[in-house]
Amino acid sequence: MSAPRRAPDRDPDTPVLKRIGERVRARLEADPAAHRLPVNGLEIFGLSEFFSAAECTRLMGIVDDVAQPSATYGNDEFAGRTSYSGDVDPNDPFILMLQRRIDDLIGLEPSYGETIQGQRYSVGQEFRAHFDYFSPEQAFWESEQQHGGQRSWTAMAYLNAVEEGGSTDFPRLSLSIPPQPGALIVWNNMKPDGTPNPLTLHAGTPVLKGTKYVLTKWYRARPWW
Repeated sequence: MSAPRRAPDRDPDTPVLKRIGERVRARLEADPAAHRLPVNGLEIFGLSEFFSAAECTRLMGIVDDVAQPSATYGNDEFAGRTSYSGDVDPNDPFILMLQRRIDDLIGLEPSYGETIQGQRYSVGQEFRAHFDYFSPEQAFWESEQQHGGQRSWTAMAYLNAVEEGGSTDFPRLSLSIPPQPGALIVWNNMKPDGTPNPLTLHAGTPVLKGTKYVLTKWYRARPWW
């Protein structure tokens, strides 16, 4: 019987994540369109009308085309994520144009970003509180270290207004962000020292009326895949 795998004491990418945090933070703080949300302990920025109404409409159709029951890492059953989601075509010229816009906003190379994922939430669907970053205790940790390492920043866009519900909540900060068509939210999953920030715990609250469409793009410590 083999001994249990011992989790590393420290992510070797921590210094890299610290530098990425400094770089993106400086870029966003210098951008007049990016507004830092006034919360302590979390670097989170918002940009209104980052996508136009026409772009949002087209993106919602793309999400409908790729949407399947949402999965989680390890293909485990996870009742806390009940939305539909799917990766968009990264070679679609329209997607490439929007992706470059996000890359340019935060100042990271395109190779550091995962494929954009679209999500659709109908009435009652949600994504319960979770972290975007990986933990060394998770079974897929070692595999992810071979494919770009830790997640650094998250960029999430709302594509439509929701009649009721569907906010993105950070329960440890008492922060709730309602859907606003075209708005982009960007946050650092790490603390300024490059270690995971537990205050990034967040949830997509249940949609109570209507449908919610979202796009999410995650960035890594190193080139992804």
